[in-house]
Amino acid sequence: MKKLLSYLLPFTKEIPSKINGTLEITLMNGKKVLDSQNANYSYGTLQKLLTYGLSQIDIPEDSQILLLGLGGGSIIHPLQEKFNHKGKITAVEIDEVIIKIAKNEFDITGSSTLEIICDDALHYVNQCTKQFEIIIIDIFIDNQVPEPFYEEEFWKKTIDLIPPKGKVVFNAGINLKENTKIKQLKSKFESQIEFIQYNNVQGTNTLLIGEKK
Repeated sequence: MKKLLSYLLPFTKEIPSKINGTLEITLMNGKKVLDSQNANYSYGTLQKLLTYGLSQIDIPEDSQILLLGLGGGSIIHPLQEKFNHKGKITAVEIDEVIIKIAKNEFDITGSSTLEIICDDALHYVNQCTKQFEIIIIDIFIDNQVPEPFYEEEFWKKTIDLIPPKGKVVFNAGINLKENTKIKQLKSKFESQIEFIQYNNVQGTNTLLIGEKK
């Protein structure tokens, strides 16, 4: 009944998170979305822009994928269904509340093809020893990418986790115009990885898509 009524009037419930502030789950037109106070976290524009970014690269069926920032898990189903990915996805999410939301509200649970790890992405990348053909970086606190994910230390280690011809998809920020951090990032690693920058994806976001040389 609630799903049918949502076509007339959206239902919203708020869930507090120490890391992400107040999160909102809204049932509207029969579908749920997860939002922070100022940004869509899952199943709205975010799902569309990440799907667009992934459509720009080749995704081998059996590739190993690292997802830094699970959110509500909205990119999991497109990877497995639209892109026919059958390999292992390792999803790292710092916020236990969001992991519970992904499971309880969106049916995103661990399986033989999806491992969900509650950890800081910085810590995970620093201690990781295996490689991934594709790394997706989608880490926001509300509508901002935390500063460490633009920095050289993080990217040096991240690039080490990608084999030659491996890809990285970075949701780099919202409403970026001239962003010196992105320019510096591209310049610093141009000998190791070839970046293509996509601006105003879904009208707001900047995507960096790179291939390791």
